[in-house]
Amino acid sequence: MGVPKVGFVSLGCPKALVDSERILTQLRAEGYATAADYAGADLVIVNTCGFIDAAVEESLGAIGEALKENGKVIVTGCLGAKDGVVQAAHPSVLAVTGPHDTDGVMQAVHRHLAKPHDPFTDLVPPQGIKLTPKHFAYLKISEGCNHRCSFCIIPSMRGDLDSRPIGEVMNEAENLVKAGVKELLVISQDTSAYGVDVKYRTGFWQGRPLKTRMKELCGALGTLGVWVRLHYVYPYPSVDEVIPLMAEGKVLPYLDIPFQHASPRILKLMRRPAAAEKVLARIRAWRAACPELTIRSTFIAGFPGETEAEFRELLDFLDEAQLDRVGCFAYSPVEGAKANELSDPVPEDEREDRRRRFMDKQAAISAAKLKAKVGRTVQVIVDAPGVGRSAADAPEIDGTVRFKGGKVGEFRMVTIERSDEHDLFGRLA
Repeated sequence: MGVPKVGFVSLGCPKALVDSERILTQLRAEGYATAADYAGADLVIVNTCGFIDAAVEESLGAIGEALKENGKVIVTGCLGAKDGVVQAAHPSVLAVTGPHDTDGVMQAVHRHLAKPHDPFTDLVPPQGIKLTPKHFAYLKISEGCNHRCSFCIIPSMRGDLDSRPIGEVMNEAENLVKAGVKELLVISQDTSAYGVDVKYRTGFWQGRPLKTRMKELCGALGTLGVWVRLHYVYPYPSVDEVIPLMAEGKVLPYLDIPFQHASPRILKLMRRPAAAEKVLARIRAWRAACPELTIRSTFIAGFPGETEAEFRELLDFLDEAQLDRVGCFAYSPVEGAKANELSDPVPEDEREDRRRRFMDKQAAISAAKLKAKVGRTVQVIVDAPGVGRSAADAPEIDGTVRFKGGKVGEFRMVTIERSDEHDLFGRLA
């Protein structure tokens, strides 16, 4: 019998992607091979997303396809945490586990596909198996979340905040850099809260003490000589401590902060922290300390009970905040979310209309901010020949810089010649 082969389908957010990477790493460590298609796999693992209805449908569809093409399927991820949903739709799956459950997945694999006996197949690179290009990687620093936002069910699927030991995180980051990674994207459910659950316990890295806290983590990552980008940051005062590191060039001047709304009443209904006036004051202070700062955010339009006046508050906030990168979702009821119990739901067509109006306003802001960069020369990391990203652009969710030439994974300087609502265009300097 040859080496057992496992097919893999990875859906969902970057946090789910990291879960997939860990499972693939463990599979390789135990001698399993990865199959390129369903036909060549002895069984298939599907890592699912279960956050919104569209994601549930996509996940169930992927499971169905894997069952049809292969027949032996193990399901993991957030949809697996929704009791009985997968089994009801696809009763023939071999096993179902929840998110960040590598051990559970491996136990299921062992039950249905014998572990190879050759110990010399335990040849895994120190950085593990990655699904991202070689030049960037996601670095997950914690699991779960202590917040209970009314529109979100992530804590019910991924649990409360569980910070990884800072020494473990830094060792992983070092191994990634040694393997050629040039950009580390720090992710979690709440990056600002890193270490809160362990009371900022002191860990050790390279023989020296290091607190389990966002500021200290960013400072340590900033010594590795690569781009460090922060995602999923809550607008807490702790963020103020990281801005100087951005101004000094140790961490990219980039913050991904999901503000979600600006109306105090809607934020309260969402069970979200902060008030718009405090957020605006903080943004002004951040930009004063670090003028190159890029702020990305996401918002929800048409939240239950949102009035036209409150939506206009959100539009006014956009005018004031002048955010660089913004995404907006029309509110979508999520099974199990407390927001579903709120009165005065906004009709679906009105939700979509508000989302459109929101994005139209932001498009004009984005176009103006990008136009201001014309004539400047910026550093980019090359994702593909002729396509790169500046410090202001995270992969897949932000814009790009277009030019002729360049090799994947290298840093180049590009002089910007024109722009549109999303991207910059230029030539190699």
